[in-house]
Amino acid sequence: MSAASIILALGTAQAAPVNVGLAFDIGGRNDRGFNQGAYEGALRAIKATGGKITTSDPKERKEVGSGISGLSLGNQLVIGVGFSNNDAITQAAALHPKTRFVTVDDVPSGNNTMGLRFRENEGSFLAGYLAGLQTSTGRVGFIGGLDIPVINRFKVGFRAGAKFACPTCQVRTANIGDTVAAFNNPKVARQIASAMMDNGVDIIYTAAGASGVGTVDQVRARPCLKAQTLPKGLQFRSNAYASVPKSAAYKKACAGESRPTFFIGVDVNQNALGDFDKNPATMNHGLTSMLKRVDNAVYSIIKDVSSGIEWHEGDRSFGLSNGGVSLAIDRYNQALITPKVQQQIKTVEKLIIGGGVRIPSS
Repeated sequence: MSAASIILALGTAQAAPVNVGLAFDIGGRNDRGFNQGAYEGALRAIKATGGKITTSDPKERKEVGSGISGLSLGNQLVIGVGFSNNDAITQAAALHPKTRFVTVDDVPSGNNTMGLRFRENEGSFLAGYLAGLQTSTGRVGFIGGLDIPVINRFKVGFRAGAKFACPTCQVRTANIGDTVAAFNNPKVARQIASAMMDNGVDIIYTAAGASGVGTVDQVRARPCLKAQTLPKGLQFRSNAYASVPKSAAYKKACAGESRPTFFIGVDVNQNALGDFDKNPATMNHGLTSMLKRVDNAVYSIIKDVSSGIEWHEGDRSFGLSNGGVSLAIDRYNQALITPKVQQQIKTVEKLIIGGGVRIPSS
């Protein structure tokens, strides 16, 4: 938080119901990502504190932010999910000084505003570290939405983590577009993922909102790389998944010398999307998900308002040290990540929190 934060007293410390206005970004509340995480956190908080949630769910990019003015009436707290809502949040905050306004992923202006931002580079470092440890080809990929600071934090963290685990590994990167439409373009994401696979990339991390479905679809269409199709001069260097049970469909499609392909999910736990045969006991193609705990951040701010905790204008940061980011390990991917590797990840996480590993942010 800024040292010059302006503190607004909210009253007594007694918990009280809070009416929350929640403005989604494009993709809506069921985007299996950023919006969904915010909504789940709000639901959890309202269940604990009382009150109600009113939402604005844009159907087109031009509608993002348009519902915030209406949400400003009758709600004590208005939350805009995603940086695209920030201008509208700032404008509404100036018109409604007694209402609290929050932007997730950006910092609005006004002493009744707050930005909830994340150290995505920390969680992405862990995702890259895992990819670097387990890649079969020594080539991993990152697909971002567009060239903006928040996406760059994902990218540089992932690249640094992969290099930390595997200095000789190559990290291929690409952005989907140069407008916010890049966050809802799974077709182009799939095309990029396909080109990366053609170049021997076997693990792809996508931070591009609803576009990430395109990467999942490409992994589903091409669940393995075959030795005879690898680029000239590239050979398989390991097989971390040799003992993982595989479905009959996978064995048929990937007969011969081959290695599985994987996506890494983002924002919420997307591991289950890699269960292509609907059997968690066989190999999953979601290696892990980098959880950007928007749910925890939204839950935290609603609880603070409900409890009457003093309001701090400015930036509130969430990372590994305070439950803001993490990797998802569950029944879908536990067989892919051995106990030894899980322990290595925990060791690296402690080093990051303790300052022993410095992660770039841009």
